[in-house]
Amino acid sequence: MTVRKLTMAGERPRLPEWFRTRLPSGQLLDSFNETKNTVTDHMLHTVCQEARCPNIHECWAEKDATFMIAGQECTRGCRFCAVGTIKTPPPLDVDEPEHLAQAVDQMGLRHAVITVVNRDDLDDSGASHYKACLQKVRSQCPDVTLELLCSDLNGDLEALASLLDNLSLEVFAHNVECVPRLDKTVRDARASFSTSISILKEAKRLRPDIITKSSIMVGLGETDDEITEAMKLLREADVDLITIGQYLAPSSKHHPVVRFPEPNQFEKWGKEAIELGFLGQACGPLVRSSYRAGHLFRDAAARLTNATE
Repeated sequence: MTVRKLTMAGERPRLPEWFRTRLPSGQLLDSFNETKNTVTDHMLHTVCQEARCPNIHECWAEKDATFMIAGQECTRGCRFCAVGTIKTPPPLDVDEPEHLAQAVDQMGLRHAVITVVNRDDLDDSGASHYKACLQKVRSQCPDVTLELLCSDLNGDLEALASLLDNLSLEVFAHNVECVPRLDKTVRDARASFSTSISILKEAKRLRPDIITKSSIMVGLGETDDEITEAMKLLREADVDLITIGQYLAPSSKHHPVVRFPEPNQFEKWGKEAIELGFLGQACGPLVRSSYRAGHLFRDAAARLTNATE
């Protein structure tokens, strides 16, 4: 197991030297600046900015962006997440579908990722609101490919069926987050690997035309073998795309970083993913679940098209 070890228990580690990002140049730089100026001029809000994503230059240059809907606080309290926790969130914003569609339109996106907070306070866990937002974006921006990074809907398969029924969507994503052994340590007590797998498996059963996707964080205390086993379980659920990235603690109050696997280990996981049958993968220290999401989708769609010809 290739890993950078931490020297002192409880010490907040410095980032390894490989945590560097490249700025775009040429046409990609022009595309990034165009997107950035649009966001500034229209006072738009994206997860890319608010989460200070290290990949914002790459994604915006490719006209990808991520938005979070259904509120700014979550009803869950996972130990890895920077999003605030609240037991009873404010009511849903009825104007959010319109505002979201306007933002996607104004940014001129090719691929939009719509991520959500958990809404365990709602009867359908927010499914109808998520659907309304996606439908409005599709209506206003028919050429944009859409990816929903969904909650586990509290394991409600009926809510999932209602959400996906007649919904125009390219990618359904839901993150298992960590290996099964670490569920109780890392995730909220209402979340589990088995529930996440059931949502992903049912999504593919209901809509085999939609590409499914999931993500795993490393550095939480898992072993390399456990990552391999988690990937196998995702493939057994017919998940098409996978991303694996380094966990970074948002603060000293969150779950600590246990290790920093080196870049060559991420390359090994990427090769394993393809060998296991995933249509595509993004594995690297700086990879996040929405990293180059449009590119990953388009490559997978092309593979599927070639396979059927």
